[in-house]
Amino acid sequence: MRVLGLDGGGTKTVVAVAAPSGQVIALSQGPGLDPTAGDAWEGRLMALLQPFAPIEAATLGLPYFSEIPAISQRQTMVARSVLGVGAEVVNDVSVAYEGALGGAGGVLLLSGTGSMAWARGPLGVVRSGGWGDVFGDEGSAYWIGREALTLVSRHLDGRQRAPGLAAGILDALGIHGSALIEWTYAQAQPRAAVAALAQRVDALAATDADAGDILVRAAAQLVDLGRAAARASGQDHDMPWSYAGGAFRSAQLLAGVTAGLGSRPLLPRLPPVGGAVLAAARRAGWRVDDDFITTLAGSLADKFLEGKE
Repeated sequence: MRVLGLDGGGTKTVVAVAAPSGQVIALSQGPGLDPTAGDAWEGRLMALLQPFAPIEAATLGLPYFSEIPAISQRQTMVARSVLGVGAEVVNDVSVAYEGALGGAGGVLLLSGTGSMAWARGPLGVVRSGGWGDVFGDEGSAYWIGREALTLVSRHLDGRQRAPGLAAGILDALGIHGSALIEWTYAQAQPRAAVAALAQRVDALAATDADAGDILVRAAAQLVDLGRAAARASGQDHDMPWSYAGGAFRSAQLLAGVTAGLGSRPLLPRLPPVGGAVLAAARRAGWRVDDDFITTLAGSLADKFLEGKE
């Protein structure tokens, strides 16, 4: 008996297979599954799933699911073509919520390639944000990277001074300012490439005021998302909250959100892929209790460490 959980973000994908005890049998990682970046995601998804078929139950958290009907239908069809009708596709933020809060009520703030707040309260499950990179995703890694590139371009034009940030970003890209447009349009997955710059901004923020200001503004955007989701789900200002997504590796960003919300976050009980496994285990009818979650968390941590060796 095995269940499968998948966390497919815009930048990377993680798949975990677990036994009824919560012990992780297998863990694999692959590239992102952004369906707006072309059709290559379908082949990547099939390749990630095929080694584990058949499976008792599977929950796949995929970007844009339930947001664009045509994409959602295609995601479900591809998943079930490999794993059968036992495969359920949900939004990737849904599995991040399940993992961070273990299914309990509260608010999850996600800041990865995109951003969103997901909440469960007396008025039900609601979301705030997640409108995509064209006019949304505020406070996300992509938003941070885009804000940095905007400021670099203004510095290069002489419209605004930001010498430290500009030098740091251009150095990270390995280009001169004159090649910035060429770099932008040469990226096979531009959202992921821009989002990756958030790490550089975080590193620069220790000594550069412009980089620090971007993180301050990103934190304010995430606080706004969290408060809106809490209100819509019927929760008050002291709701429990947690976080997920690569942008929260930034200690400054997390500290800014914590100060803005006025309470400390709950440490995520599981990473998003763990939330997907948790949801699949429930669908399979397994006993999912604190012991299961604790075993799953420890086993996932061990597997991730093995992968880094």
